[in-house]
Amino acid sequence: MKKDEAVSGKTLGSSADISFFARIFLLAAGFAAALFALWQLSHLILLAFGSVLVAVVLRSFADLIQSHTPLKPKGALALAIVIVAALIAAFIFLLGAQISAQVSQLFERFPELIDRVENAIGISRLEERLEEYARRMIDGTSLVSRITNYSSLVAGTAANLLLLLAAGVYLAANPDLYRRGILLLAAPGVRRELSDTLAALFDALRLWLLGQLLAMLFVGILTAVGLWALGVPSALALGLIAGLLEFVPVIGSVLGVVPAAIVALGEGPATVAWVIGLYIVIQQVEGMVITPLVQEQTVRLPPAVTIFAIIAFGLLFGPLGVLFATPLTVVVFVLVKKLWIRDTLHEDTDLPGET
Repeated sequence: MKKDEAVSGKTLGSSADISFFARIFLLAAGFAAALFALWQLSHLILLAFGSVLVAVVLRSFADLIQSHTPLKPKGALALAIVIVAALIAAFIFLLGAQISAQVSQLFERFPELIDRVENAIGISRLEERLEEYARRMIDGTSLVSRITNYSSLVAGTAANLLLLLAAGVYLAANPDLYRRGILLLAAPGVRRELSDTLAALFDALRLWLLGQLLAMLFVGILTAVGLWALGVPSALALGLIAGLLEFVPVIGSVLGVVPAAIVALGEGPATVAWVIGLYIVIQQVEGMVITPLVQEQTVRLPPAVTIFAIIAFGLLFGPLGVLFATPLTVVVFVLVKKLWIRDTLHEDTDLPGET
């Protein structure tokens, strides 16, 4: 009898072990499948994050309009969209033709600029090498394939941009609907905490985007004016490029000086030195004026962390990862400060928007 009980106990223990390991295996497999699904959908997730940024900009602008007018939320949002669209249309109408002409001028001067680069850095036959590299790439595909690939790239980019803008408008039109949907997915005991976290993330992204837009405007205008004063051709186009690249902190400012320096080679080495000095001065002023004002209210991102975040997200997700690396890092910093430092360690730390 005792022998039978021992055998039965071993059997039950063995079954329990098998059941335990089976659960662990299923849990690990489910986690791996979720990670794989997220990896496959990373492009769509980044587009969704981009639409959130668009929604934050529109909603913040609409809230500003609503606070100074008797308009309801939807009316304020509609007016905000109309104003933004009108500003973009006015910019294209007033400066689009001039910028297009200056960009075309840059392309027309490309062979001359290549010669200047060759003479400046001592590399011979640079244009021939670039042409040979381009020819090898072209020879690898047919003309129809190249046209198809180019058309697909343009169509894909336009579709992504349209999706991002449309989703951003819908998110801005009724953010509470999506916020409630997220809260319903959480357990009742953590919904208040999750609601506070979402509010902190909105404030952080709103303030960061405001700071970035100010920095882009500041850098773009000063660059264009400075290059015009130095007599550098295509100053307006180069200022626009510098302003847009400022959306990617640190790395964008470094990349922005490259086209200006190449164009300045056509005016002589002294002009190149003046252009590089101009960009350094603008970045120093931006770093001492705009950045401190922004960081008083939003997350203070160390420059080294920003650089490694841009590189990491770029390696993982490509160009979209580079574009959204900094706001994604802002989100991570807010989550760490809110959920870990403040709520888990119970230490005081300021969140964006708090005074």
